[in-house]
Amino acid sequence: MKKNKLVVIGSFVVDLAAMTPKLPRRGETIFGGPFSMGPGGKGSNQCIAAKRAGADVIFLTKLGRDRFAEVALEAYEKEGIDTSCVFQDETLETGSALIMVEQLTGENAIVVSPGACNAIKLTEVDRIKPAMAEAKALLTQFEINMDAVWHALQLAKAQGLLTIVNPAPVQQVSNDIFSLIDVITPNETEAEALTGIPVTNRESAGKAADILLARGVKHILITLGEKGVYYQNAQYHQEIPGYAVQKVIDTTGAGDAFNGGFATAITEGKDMEAAIRFGNVAGALSVTKNGTAPAMPYRTEIEAFMKVGE
Repeated sequence: MKKNKLVVIGSFVVDLAAMTPKLPRRGETIFGGPFSMGPGGKGSNQCIAAKRAGADVIFLTKLGRDRFAEVALEAYEKEGIDTSCVFQDETLETGSALIMVEQLTGENAIVVSPGACNAIKLTEVDRIKPAMAEAKALLTQFEINMDAVWHALQLAKAQGLLTIVNPAPVQQVSNDIFSLIDVITPNETEAEALTGIPVTNRESAGKAADILLARGVKHILITLGEKGVYYQNAQYHQEIPGYAVQKVIDTTGAGDAFNGGFATAITEGKDMEAAIRFGNVAGALSVTKNGTAPAMPYRTEIEAFMKVGE
């Protein structure tokens, strides 16, 4: 059996986003610009990013039974995503995220209310085991209940999958979890929260990576925005540059685009450096559009961008 499927386990929330001339200070009310509502959540965004990038993907999440749940199901039908492991809670609401995006810079501030996707049962995670038998990698994040993340990682390791964890939103976790992670993809802020090392340059990124390697992670990818990715494993380290775009519109989904693109490349058999470059292109293209899931680039866009850069 060819194992090339990507299993994504994570959050769905409805994004409620407003463009603003600036991000408000504490206690400040300002007028915003255009408002949009659409599918979001780190898990869902990364799933859609991977699907558009060419992955054979199955997604596990949990919704309520409300209008916001319909937003998710309509999006997955449109994208052609397998929803056999998308569950619905009878009492909890579907998650939501309040997003403000600064018009001039594309910088953002976000508040997430996870709702039902923070109550995924271990028995529901077990339902994805048959798909894992056909999968090469698992991609997950920290935006759902952590017992579900733990259980998913344990199942994936037992079946020989490469485990990829985007530790966002960052939270303190037991060191035991790191031995279940093959690839971790924090940004600078998340790397500092996990290790206590402020990541400001290559040297400090290396120190943070050393700590994560010592805890049992095999591959450390510290994402540095437009600067690219600092990559380190037990044998060597390197900086893999990012890609410039003509105009940055919204950076909200860049990390999710990178993770989805990277995981897709891994399932296709690309080596670590090539997969990171593929993810970097996906991340760069995503900032040229508004929103999160709607901004995830398609395979044709990624390949065209990479061809121009050759």
